[in-house]
Amino acid sequence: VQLQASGGGLVQAGGSLRLSCETSGFTRYGYAVSWFRQAPGKEREWVSCITTSDDMTYNAKSVKFRFTISGDAAKNTVYLQMNSLKPEDTAVYYCAAEIGSCPGFIDPKDYGSWGSGTLVTVSS
Repeated sequence: VQLQASGGGLVQAGGSLRLSCETSGFTRYGYAVSWFRQAPGKEREWVSCITTSDDMTYNAKSVKFRFTISGDAAKNTVYLQMNSLKPEDTAVYYCAAEIGSCPGFIDPKDYGSWGSGTLVTVSS
């Protein structure tokens, strides 16, 4: 499994960005694909998850109603639409994947495949 995250950048508070996670090497099994983020000096934090077999999604409370995770099976891509961005959303964002379904897959240790990070900077 290979993952490639992209779409980060600099945005003002209140703005929007869409991150993309291109995937390859998935087998016929369903996967939990999550977005994590890590701010300087902080631990990696789970943000959102989608299960590829049924498109069920889950979000952390800190981003609920602002971030939306979605998947495009034809493009083998998972997206993270981020609206109403806040300075505290500033972090390096990573996508990760593991065979299974989302509920419970919120610990970075649950994931065996990771993409490179993409930096999101939100200015006040």
